[in-house]
Amino acid sequence: MTLVKDIVALLEDFAPLSLQESYDNAGLVCGNPEAEVASILLTVDVTEAVIDEAIAEGHNLIISHHPLVFQGIKKLLPDNEVNRCLIKAIRHDLNIYSAHTNLDSVLQGVSSRMADKLGLINQSILQPSGRLFSLTFYTPENEAEKVRAAVLDCGAGHIGNYSHCSFNSRGNGTFQALDGARPFVGEIGKIHTEPEIKTEITVPEYLLNRCVRTLKAVHPYEEPVWNVVCLDNTNPVTGLGIIGELPAPVESRRFLQHVKDTFHCDIIRHTPLCKPEIKRVAVCGGAGASLTKVAIARKADLYITGDYKYHDFFNADNKLIIADIGHYESEQYTKEIFYELVTKKIPNFVVRFSKVVTNPVSYL
Repeated sequence: MTLVKDIVALLEDFAPLSLQESYDNAGLVCGNPEAEVASILLTVDVTEAVIDEAIAEGHNLIISHHPLVFQGIKKLLPDNEVNRCLIKAIRHDLNIYSAHTNLDSVLQGVSSRMADKLGLINQSILQPSGRLFSLTFYTPENEAEKVRAAVLDCGAGHIGNYSHCSFNSRGNGTFQALDGARPFVGEIGKIHTEPEIKTEITVPEYLLNRCVRTLKAVHPYEEPVWNVVCLDNTNPVTGLGIIGELPAPVESRRFLQHVKDTFHCDIIRHTPLCKPEIKRVAVCGGAGASLTKVAIARKADLYITGDYKYHDFFNADNKLIIADIGHYESEQYTKEIFYELVTKKIPNFVVRFSKVVTNPVSYL
């Protein structure tokens, strides 16, 4: 039996809610975490048509990229589409979950999927963000491997293409157990010296609380000693956008046509083709105009995103080509990410792509 909370845990293990922007409302927007999941419907947006589709086909969990609710609701009246969706979802016991800017902010998230579709290699986060910490703790020698493994299995110690990274050194810890203590080693009232392993692990900010909770839960000492130090390093695997390279340069207009075909665009708005060839490409799902200067600084020849305003195009300054492919077009493949996450863990589960095209923008 698979519960809603099981699917939620699976999704948030990949894209933790702590990575979402302050304005966002990712997570379980509507439903019951303890409900059993019958089947899942995947969509970019939640609309009335999507709700009707889920009801008609017997899906009781909808997973979307854009949250149905962004702002607080003071009255639940059927006077707008969001409220009508919520009312209908509640009446039919539908669960609605969204992974939005948290899915934008992980290395294999929305922008990575764009880059994969275009065949970019040597991918990295366009604008890394998020602090890194050094977690240090001390464990008796014969318990050190168990405790270290538990913390690393939380996702700590991930550096580039390497996982489970740590530094370990031997030393002697001393302590005196006082009245009321329950020492794992040593005796009440006596100074004790214990051979210990000092372990240092790099932990991203969004995993820090989980790692500390795990450490305290599995450590044999009644009062384990642990220290956290904030590092100057920025987390290279969280942040917005992706930058990568084509295997070989491509003539600019030809590559823009490839972009148009790949993302099924009716139109691409772009700046003058100041670069005769495209080699280095930056992408950002959704509305990414704020990263134009970052793309220029990272030496991109082309920056692909959506929702550019007229004056934002001037920021290209003939230093790169901006291609606005549309908000929906840039994020349409998020459904594939959801599908792969769920079916990889639960291979026999029914997961369907919505047949409803939720893009609200049309072109004449």
